[in-house]
Amino acid sequence: MSLWDRLTGEFIDVIDWTTDDGDTMVWRFERYGNEIKHGAKLTVREGQAAVFVNEGQVADVFPPGLYQLETNNLPILSTMQHWDHGFQSPFKAEIYFVSLKQFTDLKWGTKNPVMLRDSDFGPTRLRAFGTYAIRVEDPKVFLREIVGTDGEFTTGEITGQLRNIIVSRFSNAIASSGIPVLDLAANYDDLGKFAGLKIGEEMTEYGLTLTKLLVENVSLPPEVEKAMDRRTQMGVIGDLQKYTQFQAAESMRAAAENPGEGGGAASAGIGAGIGMAMGGMMGNAMGAGAAGGNVMAPPPLPTGKQWHVGVDGKTSGPFDGDAVAGMARDGRVTRDTLVWTAGMDGWERASAVSELSAIFGAAPPPLPPES
Repeated sequence: MSLWDRLTGEFIDVIDWTTDDGDTMVWRFERYGNEIKHGAKLTVREGQAAVFVNEGQVADVFPPGLYQLETNNLPILSTMQHWDHGFQSPFKAEIYFVSLKQFTDLKWGTKNPVMLRDSDFGPTRLRAFGTYAIRVEDPKVFLREIVGTDGEFTTGEITGQLRNIIVSRFSNAIASSGIPVLDLAANYDDLGKFAGLKIGEEMTEYGLTLTKLLVENVSLPPEVEKAMDRRTQMGVIGDLQKYTQFQAAESMRAAAENPGEGGGAASAGIGAGIGMAMGGMMGNAMGAGAAGGNVMAPPPLPTGKQWHVGVDGKTSGPFDGDAVAGMARDGRVTRDTLVWTAGMDGWERASAVSELSAIFGAAPPPLPPES
């Protein structure tokens, strides 16, 4: 230390902390030889607490206010030192200012994916990240468990440990929640509150309290997200046939607007091919539309005449032409058998009907009676 530091060390101290860069959680008041004078003025502002440390032990914790360091407001330190001269001489001590404000926008995120079993995708991996906010709840515990003798302690020195705690507890929460991956976005607040309760219990061991835990995003692996994007595109496109027709029409329009690109003949051939393909797709579309509309179905294929045959004074049938020909071969229908079909005025012999006369020419005559 310089001579000036030695000289100023003999003056009555004015102890306060006004410089705050936003990340500093604890700042130690620097005094030459840590010799704080009896009667020193200590100013603790709102959002601060001052921790008085003597010989490595916490003596007192001062809330916001103005204090004069004497025996009457340092009873613990007086008992520790057993001084009977009323602090008339310099005494060795340290003062740490602890910021009690909220430290916000601290980041957390999973370094490695969280494995879980999803009802929609089966076994899958998730990544998550977000922000959180903390505040020093117990300056004495925080100084003892975390800060130690660090003269200027910032959030960067503890966020790594806190991030590990948050990720571990959040991973357990999301894996045991049973919420489908596609429904996680609607449950971010509930997940944050549930994980925050578990994390807050552990932070009290450090003298901290978790004031806010926000889940900003839970993401799937890139290959799964690409598959979901393709599925979404299919849903947006809707009717794939109509989309194909639209694409063909757009290609035909582009070819018509740029006939010179790629050569005139080639462009003309491409345009003709697109036109033919378009015509075929339009025809298919019209056919598909007709099938789905109120259009009468085509009539059934025409069938041959149906014949009624008189056998043993009784009407039988109707029979088609092939059946009557078979009966003629069997001898059940002869030239003199009476037949009738729609359009005839009455019954006629089979040999007199032009449609049936041919079958008797091919059929052998009946056998002559035995002599």
